Amino acid sequence: MKKVIMYSTAVCPYCVRAEMLLKQRGVAEIEKIRIDTDPSQRQVMMERTGRRTVPQIYIGDTHVGGFDDLAALDRAGGLEPLLAD
Repeated sequence: MKKVIMYSTAVCPYCVRAEMLLKQRGVAEIEKIRIDTDPSQRQVMMERTGRRTVPQIYIGDTHVGGFDDLAALDRAGGLEPLLAD
């Protein structure tokens, strides 16, 4: 399974939902980058993704986007193939 990285905050309900969906699809470990505890990471996230909101999710080298993007990818049947090695 590919590495999953998620930019998040402690109080983000969409981050929690994204983590739940990923775990339902078999992701055992998510590397979380907390932009609320390390504000410098917010700038890194914005430069890397072009977005200001969390979550921002990477699967391998692919930027999936936020929770809505992740859920749409799953509904379209593209999440599990993307997660596979």
